[in-house]
Amino acid sequence: MKRALPVLVLSVAGLIPLWRYAPSQDTGSSSAASAPASTPSVSSSGGTTSTVVSGSTVDTEKGPVQVEVTFDGDKIASVRMLRQPNHPQTTAAVPRLIEETLQAQSADIDTVSGATVTSDGYKESLQAAIDARG
Repeated sequence: MKRALPVLVLSVAGLIPLWRYAPSQDTGSSSAASAPASTPSVSSSGGTTSTVVSGSTVDTEKGPVQVEVTFDGDKIASVRMLRQPNHPQTTAAVPRLIEETLQAQSADIDTVSGATVTSDGYKESLQAAIDARG
């Protein structure tokens, strides 16, 4: 009888996380479901042509990711996050992803450790924006 009480308590303690578990709301097949990229928006000022393109919205297991890329001629001038997951890892990763994009001038950048899902969504949305620009 002395062993029954600790076994019961530990069994209940082990089941509590299972009872509290809330599965993901994603009903899609994969984390690669995405909306198409937007059409480029072109503006011209002082002889420089700027093109702003929104990448596709990539639904990841952490939340949607979407970027907006501004091109000056053929060069990526800036990247802005339109949608991103609300996670501390994402908040820390976004400036690094943008910095690497501006240095590489492409979507061929390293994944940020600790924010792999967001990094993959970012790169996919970024590549869609680059492809949409043509």
